Amino acid sequence: MATQQELFIELAKPDKHGISRWVDTSEFVGKYSSLELLNGLSWGRKSSTLAKKYIVEKDKSITSGNKIDRIRLNGFNNSTTSTHTQSIRSDIKKEIAKQRCVVLGTKRSCDHKTEVDHKDDRKNDARVMNTATQKIEDFQPLSKPANDAKRQFCKECKETNLRYDAKLLGYPISFTKGDSDYTEELGCNGCFWYDPIAFREALKQKD
Repeated sequence: MATQQELFIELAKPDKHGISRWVDTSEFVGKYSSLELLNGLSWGRKSSTLAKKYIVEKDKSITSGNKIDRIRLNGFNNSTTSTHTQSIRSDIKKEIAKQRCVVLGTKRSCDHKTEVDHKDDRKNDARVMNTATQKIEDFQPLSKPANDAKRQFCKECKETNLRYDAKLLGYPISFTKGDSDYTEELGCNGCFWYDPIAFREALKQKD
């Protein structure tokens, strides 16, 4: 009988580099029903066989109580102490948390905290995902409403490979680099949500 890890690998179908598609939790039915997340991602925790072989990434839904709604494998875990992590180094977090939201201009208060956002929401840059090599410019301060909105738009981009159109926010152009199609070469560069400050600066230079 196949283990949960084996079932997920069969469903996700990672390529020769250990990279798979995003697998939606709605697919955990029938033959794969044992993968249902009744107690979090128990079969994909750091100590699991799966996580020891692959880098396991989770994506959470804003509209369903912040529950995990899809999972993917993003390459092989080349050591038992992989440097790939979603953690942000403490000195960077402290510095970013002092700043105003780059979208709404709001400041940290008793009721609202500034969230430290990965500019590139795909989180597939090994340097940025390593606390030893990440830089402060890889992150930006966002209020919770702005970060929630960005998370949703980035999720849609991941699903469709169509980047967010800044004209929806009233800007005169959609992107400062590239076009609507997401490419690995350009990545998130040129998208409003990747770096709102850089986006606005680029507009000034076009005037």
